[in-house]
Amino acid sequence: MDTNKMKNLLQERLNKENRKITFDREKDTLRIENEQTGKGISISLPGVVGRYNEKKDVAIDEIAYYVEEALKVMGKDVTLNKKERSIYPVIRSTSFPKESSEGSTLISDDHTAETRIYYALDLGSSYRLIDEKWLEKEKWSKDKVREVAHFNLRSLPTALKKDEVAGNIFYFLNKKDGYDASRILNEHFLRKMKKEVVGEMTVSVPHQDVLIIGDIRNETGYDILAQMTMSFFTTGPVPITALSFVYDDSELEPIFILAKNKKEKE
Repeated sequence: MDTNKMKNLLQERLNKENRKITFDREKDTLRIENEQTGKGISISLPGVVGRYNEKKDVAIDEIAYYVEEALKVMGKDVTLNKKERSIYPVIRSTSFPKESSEGSTLISDDHTAETRIYYALDLGSSYRLIDEKWLEKEKWSKDKVREVAHFNLRSLPTALKKDEVAGNIFYFLNKKDGYDASRILNEHFLRKMKKEVVGEMTVSVPHQDVLIIGDIRNETGYDILAQMTMSFFTTGPVPITALSFVYDDSELEPIFILAKNKKEKE
């Protein structure tokens, strides 16, 4: 499967009345818009191909569902008022757009050299990122959004699955609620895990729906971690970063795993 075949497959699957589908050859993206509103969503085709190679038709079904739900949300007039408990922070890569499709600046904060924090209103089966125009309309402040979002994040469950590989321990958080990677912002949770880790503690957010905590006890652990995060990064929904972070003294420091038994901190 290549990007051209994937483009044709998605066009056939997503083409409906009152929709406009365009292909950006330079960016290798497919954009699906509502012709009446001009609102839509762009899909990175290389990422979809990677997921298809791993999950086959299930990947197509997931993308189609994601697009359909996103377009439904864009057609609704939603409000932040009385929805305070439904606002959460979401982690994205630093290459993620800083503006909405309408050109309004998205509310965001710096996080690491690889990641950035955005804010979203949860709508059940999907969510909508919050932008400045929306805040002006609702008469909300950025500080209020940040405060309620991080408060709500702390209420999300943090139960983990545990696996041991070559003497190293890996913990996986995979609730698939859209905010798995966002748990990296829960400082209380990270400090708690730090007390349980025997070796060096790493934190990884390769895509939106997973957070991996590593208890790296030998050099082989870094190679395993690199392979693991790259696999998640290339096959998961909304890729974030294939790099992992060392967690120490409440700081997240990116590490580059160069080769077997070698690593460098950024």
